[in-house]
Formats: sequence, C-alpha cells, structure tokens
Amino acid sequence: MSENGTPVIRAKGLVKRYRKGSEEIRPVNGLDLDVREGELLAIRGPSGCGKSTLLHLLGALDRPDEGSLEVAGVSLGGLSERELCSFRNSHVGFVFQLFHLIPVLSALENVELPLRLTRLSPARRREQAELALSLVGLKDRLSHRPNELSGGQQQRVAIARAIATDPKILLADEPTGDLDERTGCEIIELFTALHRDHQKTIVMVTHDVEKAGRATRQLYFHEGRLVPIESAPAFNRAAAGAAR
Repeated sequence: MSENGTPVIRAKGLVKRYRKGSEEIRPVNGLDLDVREGELLAIRGPSGCGKSTLLHLLGALDRPDEGSLEVAGVSLGGLSERELCSFRNSHVGFVFQLFHLIPVLSALENVELPLRLTRLSPARRREQAELALSLVGLKDRLSHRPNELSGGQQQRVAIARAIATDPKILLADEPTGDLDERTGCEIIELFTALHRDHQKTIVMVTHDVEKAGRATRQLYFHEGRLVPIESAPAFNRAAAGAAR
C-alpha cells in the first residue's frame, strides 16, 4: 500500500513521565502522530530531546502514562506484557545505534534469534534468515561472527535481524550514529531500498540533516511534541540567517 493509505501508527495525546528527584520530566508531552503504511518518516531533533523514548513507545518497549496508541491495527493500551512481547515480535523490527549482536553467534544465528520465538521449523527459520541477509547484501557472510565484520556489515546484520520476521514497521534509532560518513550513507541507502522495493514502513530518528533528507517526510521533535520541519527552531534560525 502507498503512503497515502490508512495510518499504520496512530498516536493521540501521548505522555511519558519520569521523576528526577523532586522534578517531573516529560520527554513526550501530549504528542500526536499518524504514520501511513509505506511511509519513510525521519524524526529530527537534538540528542536527549526524547526521540528514543518515543520510539520505545511506538514499538511497545514501554508504555505511555497518558494517551492512546494504535499500531498495525492493534490498540496497545490494554495488552499484557506477554501480549506486548508477541506483538513486537510479529509486527515491529528494531534497529539501534549500537548493533546489539551476540558476539559468539554467527551472522546467520544472530538473524535467526527473533525467528526462534515463532512456530517456524528450523529449516524455515534458516531460509528466512538467509533471505534477510541476502537482502542486506551479506549472503556471503553467513558464518562470520561480529568481530569478523566491519561496523557497516554489523549494522546490516542488525537490519537483517530486524526484517527477518517480515514486520510491518521498522523503527530505527540513530542507525548511522556509530558509523563513518560513507558507511552511514550506505545504510541509509539500504533503508530507502527497503522502503522503495519492499514497501516497508520505516520511522527513523536522527539528528543528521542530510540523511533525514532521504525520507519521504520529516518531523521535528520539540518540547515533547512533533512539529513540521518548517516550524522547527533550528530550521527557522537557519532560514533567518539565509535571509540576511
């Protein structure tokens, strides 16, 4: 389905609170968001502003304190922890800045990990893991362990692991933040290919302006909410400078 279809993520009035001593912190504060199926959305904002907290909420790794959240047609508010775990494994793939690969496992074994939570046979699990590694350009690295791979190759393994279950949504948290510029651009190209060729819905948080520009839409995280990129403080400062 094109990105003009039904929202696959619908958040309304999300709030997440933390206590720091006597102070209440709200990294997410009344946030609304619709993400349409097949969209590649980049969420920009400075480090520490709450972008990762938002991804954790969207991916059911954490629960909001207020508001409603529907992902892939499922209302997450009433699900038990066990149901949330099952939901994540079926519908959401995560890619993080740090690769979180198991050092003693091969690339193939790392990618197979989420498939072990399914009812697939061992042969079918291996087939899907091999396909995922092939999609990210690593079909010749199946037996390599993480320390035998470059940083970019390790992130490709992490992406293969994220797509192995064929999730509806990929959530990427600064996926190029630990990579050099050239390798980071290759990873962004991989995301755009997954979006373009395999119709994956992708939400990526980043502070990198150039890489965010590859998305089909950009939003800016400001004071716990999402605003159009044209309304972002950083955008307005840059525009004001250019106008002088």
